[in-house]
Amino acid sequence: MMKIAYTMAHRRGELDLLLSELAARLEQRDIKTRGIVQTNTGCDTDKRCDMDVQVLPDGPVIRISQDLGKEARGCRLDPDAMATAITEVSQTLNKPYDVFLLNKFGKQEAEGRGFRDLLAEALDSGATVIAGTNPLNAEVFEEFAGGMATQVPANIDDLLAWYDAVNAS
Repeated sequence: MMKIAYTMAHRRGELDLLLSELAARLEQRDIKTRGIVQTNTGCDTDKRCDMDVQVLPDGPVIRISQDLGKEARGCRLDPDAMATAITEVSQTLNKPYDVFLLNKFGKQEAEGRGFRDLLAEALDSGATVIAGTNPLNAEVFEEFAGGMATQVPANIDDLLAWYDAVNAS
């Protein structure tokens, strides 16, 4: 059985905080985590946040956003930094783990790039996979999961309860 879920939050930064808390709670329970969670800094009202990802469980923090200037529009994702994050995460998958967390199944993954191959590798290994996404990419995530993904409400208790339910044996 594939153990795969996704969650969506609607307020800015909410999903990042939720998945970071989930990683911390799982690690407190001695559940081995891999993947990435995101933290946002410098979120002044007139400025876009800097986006950093933490490679789980205790890897480096990598800045994945680039400053394109105050008037810039469009994607601020730094493709080189994202490639570094993917490489760092891939190097952690050679040791046993229980759960793979992905801060966001986003445009890169929807287009077949980004963390998509690592998600598939985690599923193939039997790990539980939990990803954040948004309504724009939820349908593609469902297709990726072959219709086997569960949408879990964006709160810590529901996510932990889902994890416990699919891993009860």
